[in-house]
Amino acid sequence: MANHAYGLSEIVGTSPDGIEGAVNNAIARAGNTVRNLDWFEVQNVRGQIEDDKVAHWQVTVKLGFRIEEE
Repeated sequence: MANHAYGLSEIVGTSPDGIEGAVNNAIARAGNTVRNLDWFEVQNVRGQIEDDKVAHWQVTVKLGFRIEEE
């Protein structure tokens, strides 16, 4: 990580299968439009309840990406 500049983006990933799936979905989708993704930090975890059970996970993820040099 020497001498790099980073940008930050905050997104929410979702998954019916759990926290890890929601994080992976967020990173995969961001990777379609953002280059140089380097790290992530989970900011918030929440979910949707249906019939007294967890139906869907929502994870707010902060993503760090390297700013390209000229």
